[in-house]
Amino acid sequence: MTDAHAALITSQEPNGTARCCTWGRISAPDLHNDSLMSRRITAALLVAAAMPGALTHAQARPAPRPVTDTSIFAPLVLPTPNEFRSGSGAPGARYWQNRADYTLRTTLDTAATSVTSEMTLRYTNNSPDTLRFIWLQTEQNAFRAKSLNSFIFPEDSRFGARGFEGGYTVTRVEQRLGTPTAARRVALKTRVNETVTKLDLAEPLAPGRSATIEMAYSFTVPEHGADRMGRDGSLYEIAQWYPRVAVYDDVRGWNIEPYLGQGEFYLDFGDYNLEVTVPAGYIVAATGSLTNPAEVLPNAQLARLNNAAHSDTVIRIITEADLKAGATRKKTGMLTWKFAAKNVRDAVWAASPEFQWDGSSWKGIYAFAYYRPSAVDNWKDAADQARMSIMEYSERWFQYPWPHISAIEGPISGMEYPMIAMENKSEDVYDLFNVVTHEIGHMWFPMIVASNERAFMWQDEGFNTFINTFAEARRYPAKGDQMQRASGERGTVEQVMRAGVEGPIVTTPDRIDPRLLGVTAYVKPSVGLQLLRQEILGPEAFDDAFRTYITRWAYKHPTPSDFFRTMEDVGGRRLDWFWRGWFVENARYDQAVDTVITRQSGDTAKVIVAFGNRERGVLPIRAHFTFTDGSTEDYTYPAEVWSTNSVRYVRRYNFVGKTLAKLEVDPESRIPDITRANNIWTAPGATAPKPVVP
Repeated sequence: MTDAHAALITSQEPNGTARCCTWGRISAPDLHNDSLMSRRITAALLVAAAMPGALTHAQARPAPRPVTDTSIFAPLVLPTPNEFRSGSGAPGARYWQNRADYTLRTTLDTAATSVTSEMTLRYTNNSPDTLRFIWLQTEQNAFRAKSLNSFIFPEDSRFGARGFEGGYTVTRVEQRLGTPTAARRVALKTRVNETVTKLDLAEPLAPGRSATIEMAYSFTVPEHGADRMGRDGSLYEIAQWYPRVAVYDDVRGWNIEPYLGQGEFYLDFGDYNLEVTVPAGYIVAATGSLTNPAEVLPNAQLARLNNAAHSDTVIRIITEADLKAGATRKKTGMLTWKFAAKNVRDAVWAASPEFQWDGSSWKGIYAFAYYRPSAVDNWKDAADQARMSIMEYSERWFQYPWPHISAIEGPISGMEYPMIAMENKSEDVYDLFNVVTHEIGHMWFPMIVASNERAFMWQDEGFNTFINTFAEARRYPAKGDQMQRASGERGTVEQVMRAGVEGPIVTTPDRIDPRLLGVTAYVKPSVGLQLLRQEILGPEAFDDAFRTYITRWAYKHPTPSDFFRTMEDVGGRRLDWFWRGWFVENARYDQAVDTVITRQSGDTAKVIVAFGNRERGVLPIRAHFTFTDGSTEDYTYPAEVWSTNSVRYVRRYNFVGKTLAKLEVDPESRIPDITRANNIWTAPGATAPKPVVP
């Protein structure tokens, strides 16, 4: 035993927990009574852990037991399972969601920088409720003067209007009644409420029935559309461009949260038919398959497009030389590009007379890149980056279901829509791939697993950031493998935790400080999934559970509870403590080596260790023992060892033929920890261990 230390002395911490600070001296005879020593030490540690303050306040009455369980390990209260959402995390036997099918016809006026459109919405009520009105998302109204957006985000910020005033001009809103052969149209009463609009239906919409709504409208395209859409010279990226029906679900009824810019979208699935009319010479990229390629492409480009459908290398469909020579059949007037998409939750488009167009494919799925000649240095590789992204996510998690994925260069710094990923020129190919693969990763979250982004941004951004680490490591392994990239994210979270400025992950996105949006909604949830995979469940169990979550909720609307329950149901472990600490409460983490007692008995080192947990959050313990001969031993303990005493965990060890030189907690920094200085214990007077000779 080092320095004859034994009797425990404690000090009271501000939060009421006892902390070990030093050890008193015991008598010499006791040093030779190993059993007596162990019993005394263990008893002292257990008493101190179980009765905080007992040695410093011997006469004080014990604190009353709490009426409710406030432990980090208490059961996490989740919504009661029902016929719509089961206790396993799977959709219930009577799960439902509504459907929205659209026909959209639009014309781009480049002189007026505006779009004029007609929309037909067929809305199917699969709910058990009769609906007498519907809500539409009318997000262009965020750019109206004195909008709620303008009061919350500074005008010159990423999500601000930047001096632009716009919004929808609606000229017709009607409901089509009767049969297709005897239809009549009835004008509907509307009420605009910022970025949502209420439509009173002409007749109640019963369960299982559909309503057909027709609208005509226009709006001026903002140059900087809250970094979600906009224009740059002759290039247009058009999104949030038609009144989209809001989601009516079993959780909240109508989801009528306003669009402010920082929070994103929540939409139902359906089929889309688009007709985009643009000046001749423009090239159009859009959600869905191009259904009239022979009408808009010359024979040479059409042949290249067909070749790209079977090529795993990049085919230059429209080149810079084509642009200079004039790449379309018509030189003047207007040209209509037609697209069709099945089972998607949105549809967008982009158009420019300067688009070069590259393509390749994977398993018959096109991977496209559209970019201007000024971006060619980085973007000539973008189609292959897109191809590799859908290959990685399909092989690891869930098969990509749509006919193409398109990366589009333009003013938007990074935004995703079904089959479409918008990015700017980027600094280099590595930076470009990080953005390309991030936006393409969103095809899985939330384009396939369609969570409510406006309420739970972390459920798409955080999950996507997590899967990106695998794609980034696969594409450019020299820049770091997947574990190295995960380590970098943990370091970011640790810095923010030390500063004490981060907020809970479950915070709704529009309430997050924009300066902390990246950490709260992207990086910290990703780190949480990394911890689940590497430190808690293990890769095999995690991957099984995560794939099951995707499969269960593909083309559906999961909540956080559905995710939590599925990971437990398939992973095989209750994780209330982890969900509470990492996602709900914003706990901090600080493991330590509180006390080490050693005694050499013959050739055996007898060691008692008190591991400390100095913050509320709990995680597994990774202990690394180093001995004077240079050898090492590692022990890993699950987080549940803290369940009966969340501040101290005591273990005894017998190391035969060894003398302990050093003990480290989490030497590889795999566990977030705000104070690593207390993670190491070194034996008094210990010399540097000898290197182990292989």
